[in-house]
Amino acid sequence: MQPSKTSFTVLGIESSCDETAVAVYDSQRGLLAHTLYSQIELHAQYGGVVPELASRDHIRKLSPLILQTLEAAGQPTIDGIAYTAGPGLIGALLAGGAVARSLAFAWNVPAIGVHHMEGHLLAPMLEDPAPSFPFIALLVSGGHTMLIRVDGIGRYKLLGDTLDDAAGKAFDKTAKMLGLGYPGGPIVSKLALQGNAERFHFPRPMIDRPGLDMSFSGLKTFSLNTWQKALAEGDNSEQTQADICRAFELAVADTLAIKCRRALEQENLNRLVVSGGVSANREIRAKLDQLMTKRKGQAFYPRLEFCTDNGAMIAYAGAQRLMAGQYNDLSFAAKARWSLEELTPL
Repeated sequence: MQPSKTSFTVLGIESSCDETAVAVYDSQRGLLAHTLYSQIELHAQYGGVVPELASRDHIRKLSPLILQTLEAAGQPTIDGIAYTAGPGLIGALLAGGAVARSLAFAWNVPAIGVHHMEGHLLAPMLEDPAPSFPFIALLVSGGHTMLIRVDGIGRYKLLGDTLDDAAGKAFDKTAKMLGLGYPGGPIVSKLALQGNAERFHFPRPMIDRPGLDMSFSGLKTFSLNTWQKALAEGDNSEQTQADICRAFELAVADTLAIKCRRALEQENLNRLVVSGGVSANREIRAKLDQLMTKRKGQAFYPRLEFCTDNGAMIAYAGAQRLMAGQYNDLSFAAKARWSLEELTPL
């Protein structure tokens, strides 16, 4: 079924990990509605996401959320459905994909599987002003930390990636080592506000070598060693935890800013898009804003609610591809791993 309309009202479904999200996006009127259910409480007792529990919860929540979102959007006629096809947890992806593909068949509308990271990359397009192509994108989350040159939708060149833990994962693991709970990123950032930036100095990994690849596993270990040394000296105070969080956060922010500057210089660009869950971090935003102000360039971010996983970004990305005539047949697949460079350019 080849779409013939030039504009689409798209239902977007995101279920790649531990958040069930649905949105309705109209290519003419913009975002009509979006809802999100977080599984944080479900997984907190385990200190991380349990894939089987995540999949089951998506199955329970998807239908009610879809009905709620359609009602909030004014019960529009849906012209197409977009769903996250990867990367992510296979069971979670299959839960969303099965619902999306079934609805598309029942409603006789096209469906498109969307790359999760393309959704994040394009999330700032929902804002005003939106970035124009080309630009450098920093995608920074719990599962990914990468630098990409973006010349258009589907026209992506990977410039740098993390060699081990992504920045968000390092935040979570640091929080766990300090006994701060899950999810760790917001907790570390909040505690860092009370920290003394002068007490500890953490390394800025891989800035002393050329290239744009990154590594954050060592920072996590440095945090643990610093905390264990404090404990051995009889210091288990919240202030010491805050000082470690502050030093860790500054090291991550500085490292990302240095790598972004190198990417902008290498590609001779002066627009920077920052997206993904960690892009909500205050210190990271401050460092990148300083960088772009110094360069007389501009940084673009999604609104805070769209930094983490959400249906709006999937609906938007799917709408662009549906309007270009792309769609999937009745079969669907989930991909745990999927390179952005494999996507078809528009």
